Amino acid sequence: MQITKQLRGETVELKVEGRVDGYWADHLAAAVDQEIRQGSHHIQLDLSRVAFLSSAGIGTLVRLYKDLKSIQGSFAVSNCSRNVLKVIQLSKLEDVLVAKAMPESLPPNEASESPKVEAPAPRAIRQIESCGAIYEVYPLAPGSKLECRRLGNASLLERCGFAKEHCRTLQFSDSTFAIGLGALGEHFEDCQGRFGEFIAAGGAVAYLPTDGTNVPDFLLAGGATLPEVQVCYGIACHGANPQPFSALIRFEAKKNGEPVALSLLLESCLDLFNAQQIGIVMIAESAGLIGAALRRSPVVAASEPNAFQFPRIRDWLSFTAERAYTKSVVLLAGIAVRGSAGALAPVIRPFPNASSSELAVAGHFHAAAFSYRPVQRGQIDLKASIKTLFEGQALEGILHLLSDDRALSGSGQSELVRGACWIAPISNITAEGAEA
Repeated sequence: MQITKQLRGETVELKVEGRVDGYWADHLAAAVDQEIRQGSHHIQLDLSRVAFLSSAGIGTLVRLYKDLKSIQGSFAVSNCSRNVLKVIQLSKLEDVLVAKAMPESLPPNEASESPKVEAPAPRAIRQIESCGAIYEVYPLAPGSKLECRRLGNASLLERCGFAKEHCRTLQFSDSTFAIGLGALGEHFEDCQGRFGEFIAAGGAVAYLPTDGTNVPDFLLAGGATLPEVQVCYGIACHGANPQPFSALIRFEAKKNGEPVALSLLLESCLDLFNAQQIGIVMIAESAGLIGAALRRSPVVAASEPNAFQFPRIRDWLSFTAERAYTKSVVLLAGIAVRGSAGALAPVIRPFPNASSSELAVAGHFHAAAFSYRPVQRGQIDLKASIKTLFEGQALEGILHLLSDDRALSGSGQSELVRGACWIAPISNITAEGAEA
């Protein structure tokens, strides 16, 4: 099979030559998926030189059509051979898969273009270029600010000292997001062998149990019923209902440029808000995550001396030796701070490699990685997007994000290709749970 690419405005046309059967359909799908990963959401296929199309090939075309339609993109066969058209007609999919012919009266240059669908006028946005990426700012509720709570005593993690009195049962509404150490269950006794990293946003909670299964689990809100989380420590940010965030920021790495490092993304977001502390929930296409996850539950019953010192740390923590989830879509949540962190100081760590030392950013972020799905363009809804991820994609893992800046052997930091960030400044920080 030979595939050549031609760009027509925002539409990518792939000219295919050969057979689209059970074997070659996968190659065609891989070529289209690659274009989607590179940011193309409008794709057409020229199948005029395809001699044979099987039912497996039809299935691939339908899957690609559904994938692009689900993110408000488009997919169609712009031209096809007689044999291909016959198979499509037998499948009764001509109206779905084959692009409508342009009127003959149109000039040739206009006829070659894809049909234009007039879209509603977008809300006023700002577009800014910073740190190797293009940012688009969509105002949501410009006056919204977040109340931030530091939950529990994070220092107990170092000596695996969590006990029943340190655990609390919490629910997180749609207008709240949270990260920390917790588990899904009824009470401390039920969860004490499973406490791990958790992330809660948009009415969903996901966590990585430390019971040896290493399989992430999650719960979604059902109507007015919210999932209950047993929390040892964490960070929770709450805003006004129904819109806790002041803006949606879209970002994308420049064409042919490097992916966006997390520290530079956070730096740009702080600059855009002219803020020292912000809360962020993000859905993004990953170029690789760097982080760690607990292997064992850090409760008193399982504690041992120097658990987080070498060599025992290898039994307690799993680190990403290299970039993980390089072809995934990820849900991130956390806080970014520049300057004084106040009550958040015990639970944040620096993200190095900022553009200057004066702009250095610290923070605390967790990420849930899912099987790949392109992030829909434009202004999108957070809750609906999160629900689509959990219901339609496979949850692959959860990480506490880190920066590995060791000389020579360090893996660097997490990098992202494009995505959407829901952000608001933090107006107040409180601490619940005294430091030991």
